[in-house]
Amino acid sequence: MKIAIDCDDAAVNLKKVVLEHLKRKNADITDLNYSGSSPGAHYPEIGYNLALRIKNGDFDRGILMCGTGLGMAMIANKVETVFAGVCHDVYSAERLVKSNNANILTMGERVIGPELAKTVVDAWLVSEFAGGGSTEKVEQMRKLENRSFHPDSGD
Repeated sequence: MKIAIDCDDAAVNLKKVVLEHLKRKNADITDLNYSGSSPGAHYPEIGYNLALRIKNGDFDRGILMCGTGLGMAMIANKVETVFAGVCHDVYSAERLVKSNNANILTMGERVIGPELAKTVVDAWLVSEFAGGGSTEKVEQMRKLENRSFHPDSGD
């Protein structure tokens, strides 16, 4: 699984912790470091960039961090085919994938501590979409997403 990670200036320390944690686990992780190549970039540009890379198939999943994780989730969800959610506990991280088939996890450095963040990321990464009763709901979300992005498609 190819994973991308990025953050804004409010989550530099958390990104460093999570990135090193995943490198130690030999995860296939890439730090996009958007703000390093675009000084002064804010979370909307950073989150949108990573979400586009997911949409384009460069990465399977992504991790975005800002002060709360909320802004990153909001902007990532503006990209078609991307489902992103904020998680600051293990159960939510598991359900984000198992029930919702989400491909981006967001977290906030001002909300979660580094050790819990590592545990949340680990739970999220090992989770797989469970299907079952969630399949119909995820399919419905995809249809509504399609209607939003392609209003003249007739769906």
